[in-house]
Amino acid sequence: MAQLQERYNTEIVPALMERFGYTNRLAVPKLMKIMLSAGVGRAAEDKDRLPQTLDDLATISGQKAVPRKARRSVAGFKIRAGMVVGAMVTLRRTRMYEFLERLIVVAIPRIRDFRGLSPNAFDGHGNFSFGITEQVVFPEVDPDSVKVTQGMDITIVTTAKQDEEGRELLRLFGMPFTTE
Repeated sequence: MAQLQERYNTEIVPALMERFGYTNRLAVPKLMKIMLSAGVGRAAEDKDRLPQTLDDLATISGQKAVPRKARRSVAGFKIRAGMVVGAMVTLRRTRMYEFLERLIVVAIPRIRDFRGLSPNAFDGHGNFSFGITEQVVFPEVDPDSVKVTQGMDITIVTTAKQDEEGRELLRLFGMPFTTE
């Protein structure tokens, strides 16, 4: 069991029960999944970009990345329906907690000029999304092998009903939010 998962069961659940007045442990918000996604819009021009993105996502997550195809043609972006335009990984259970721990403890502190994540980036249902501009903040990625720096979006899906509950859950996990 991951350390963050043990911490959730022993420290975070009782703290959330006290803060929000839950009487049942099963009503306490928890993490459902973490999704990593990266766009490779220039994959048609640069054939090395898609395999590198798939490899980087697989290295970061410890799980094979899935290529995503365009649903519609967009002439302005020179994209046809069926063309590979991105890659994604969905993490659940133990891998999710291990990734979140590496993200909070190792990767986020390595971001240049980092001042904290916006506490307002919730979707109204307790889910949190943010972006990272470079994949080299993760220690698993070798900076010498990276030809093109690639950003990615990270979405943390919770069972929280409101943003306040989701924000408190992630704050107790150690997510570095700005205080504004």
